[in-house]
Amino acid sequence: MQDRSGKTPRSSILTAFCAALCLTLFAPAAMAAECGRDGSGFDAWLEHFKSKAAAQGISRATLSTALDGLTYDRKVIGLDRGQRSFKLSFEQFYARRVSSGLIARGRKLMSTHAATFSRIEQKYGVPAPILIAIWGLETSYGADSGNFPIIRSLATLAYDCRRTEFFQNELMSALRIVERGDLTPAQLRGGWAGEIGQTQFLSSSYVKYAVDFDGNGHRDLVRSVPDLLASTANYLKAKGWQAGQGWQPGSANYAVLQEWNKAQVYVQTIGVMANKIAGRS
Repeated sequence: MQDRSGKTPRSSILTAFCAALCLTLFAPAAMAAECGRDGSGFDAWLEHFKSKAAAQGISRATLSTALDGLTYDRKVIGLDRGQRSFKLSFEQFYARRVSSGLIARGRKLMSTHAATFSRIEQKYGVPAPILIAIWGLETSYGADSGNFPIIRSLATLAYDCRRTEFFQNELMSALRIVERGDLTPAQLRGGWAGEIGQTQFLSSSYVKYAVDFDGNGHRDLVRSVPDLLASTANYLKAKGWQAGQGWQPGSANYAVLQEWNKAQVYVQTIGVMANKIAGRS
């Protein structure tokens, strides 16, 4: 703006200078709030995330219950940084992960839950041996589901700068699980990277594919065997599982198993273990 003399007023110059100074001083702080390399900015980041979650429909009660008092977990960051890639042959991987005891336990569970497996296959088309193989490989049938507080782990990883966007989405999904009453924050315990339940669903997959198969009004993949098995079958069906077809390499169902886990040795192990449980080899 200019005055009638054609000169810019001093007040306008001062206003522009102040605006530029504010951008200089506060822009780095705003950027830093998006993620952090240590825990020093975690509390401020969490308050900012609460506002984002509220804007997406998460209630104040859920935000308070799930996020109030949450602290940064350095152990989770250490585990994330310490991941190493192991390239094992199928034979090496299978020998490490599958034992005769795991197979025998799987066959017993197939008998114990025969009625549930029958209902699941009728609805989703996925047979018991495949579901048992996944259940056994992921957590030894629930014996090793993990005991990390999921929301704390996800909040820590969502704040960290390495995979911020991915884990912010997973944290928002975990809040939706609490919001809809499936699990409380205390019940959300699992793997350090946020894997939930006995077949290790990520929060986003939990929101999309978890089903209430025992009819109690909750989708509980931590404690309900019918829910966790049916939800796993629902996931596979959504990815294209073809009922009545096999799962040998090169088949459509083998490709679906690769949607569950991208590692070739893992998918091979699911198939071989399922065959053994079914008594085919």
